[in-house]
Formats: sequence, structure tokens, C-alpha cells
Amino acid sequence: MTDYLEYSPSAEYLHLLSAPMWTGLAGRLTAALADADPGSGTVVEFGAGTGLGTDILLDTLPPAPVLVAEPSAHLRAVLLARLSAREDADRVTVFPRGAAQLPLPERIAAVTGMHMIGHLAPAPRRGLFSALMPRLAPGAPVVFNVQPPETAVEVPRTPPFGVTVGRLRYEGTGRAVPTGPDQVRWTMTYRTLDGNTEIARTTTAYDWWTVSAANLAAELTQAGAATVRIEGDLVIARAGGGYRHAGMEPGP
Repeated sequence: MTDYLEYSPSAEYLHLLSAPMWTGLAGRLTAALADADPGSGTVVEFGAGTGLGTDILLDTLPPAPVLVAEPSAHLRAVLLARLSAREDADRVTVFPRGAAQLPLPERIAAVTGMHMIGHLAPAPRRGLFSALMPRLAPGAPVVFNVQPPETAVEVPRTPPFGVTVGRLRYEGTGRAVPTGPDQVRWTMTYRTLDGNTEIARTTTAYDWWTVSAANLAAELTQAGAATVRIEGDLVIARAGGGYRHAGMEPGP
């Protein structure tokens, strides 16, 4: 199991720089979860990061328990600190595991995985989908998003994006190069600026498996999803009406 140590250099930046990306995503994810039955099982979140998606799950699907997988100790530290400020933190179990290593609950009410699917190689990704489907409550949503690039192509350095806190500005930029037929390696650079003066800089790199929304939808269908639709970068699958996990009674 990887400990995702590539997030160590960037941990102080990720929550700040990720928050603006969730401004539009939050409403779309909430809508995708609208038909989930919080009484039908556990909500599972893969790659929770600092917990921006966890907040949505807690707010949208009470009183369902939430099982979270986050393999990076540095991101878990932020996640757990943020959860400690919530009155409903006792609903959340945070596992120090990647998505493919998470012990899945018997019955699942909903699944989300935001900004994480590229960490899974194709075989473990498909294996995860196959493991999920029989455990889903009838109609349970499974929501993943995809990120560019869809194929293994070079991505030029992105324009800096940043957030100002107090007098300091925190910025990030990245570029990617192909390392295989369906994999790229991202190199991310983060800076802290006091006016025009750079006072801190860090660089980190990680491998990313490319997959398009259409291909992800096809894999979910092959794994047994009853319906799958694509909404921009979101791929939203739903379980059928039968509950099929071995050893469990069929769902209502």
C-alpha cells in the first residue's frame, strides 16, 4: 500500500487551493446524492482529502454513518482536525487506507470519490467497482469525477491559481508528461508570496492514470450498475433494485 507521501510537501496548500474548486462542485454533488436513502446503509467516501466532500455527505445524508478512506497521513491530519469541530463527527470513521484497501461495509447507501480516481490503476479500479455493486442498496448512487487529461498527453504548465490569507498569497501550478499509454506524471509547484517576494516554495510529483468519463461509465456499467449518466466531469451510476451481497437478505 502506498502512503501517498507525495502529499507531504503540498499539504499546507491543498485545503486552501482546493476550497474554491468546490464552490460549483458542492451543489452538483449534493444534487447527485438527492435520491440516496440515508437509512439504507453506510455512505462511503474514497479519497476524502481534507474533508471538503465529507462535509457535504454529513450535511446531505444524516443520520447515515460515513466511512472514509484517506491514505495520506498529512491530509488525514487536516481532515480529522476539521471533523473535530463538527457536532456530528461521531458519524465518521476515517480509515488510513486507499480506496482499494478499504474494508467495505455490508450495505452501502451511497459512494463518492472526488479527485481521486486517477490514483487507481485500471485493474484495481475495475475490481473496486465489482466489489461495490453487490453491496449497494437499491437505487444507491455512486459518484466519481474525472480530471484532465483524458488520455496520456502532455499538459503544459497551468497558470498559477491562488488564495490570499492575511498578507500572504498561496499559489499552485502544475504540468504533466506522459509516462505510459494511459498514465501521466504530474509535477506540482507551490509558492508562498509576501507581496511580490517568494518566501517559500515546494515541488512534488505523482503518477496519474488517465480515464475519460465515457470509459469510466462503461466500466461501472460492466460492473453491474443499473444506470449510468455523465454530467460534465461527474459520472453518476445507480444500483438496481436487487441487493446481491452474499450472506445478506435482499433489500426491500
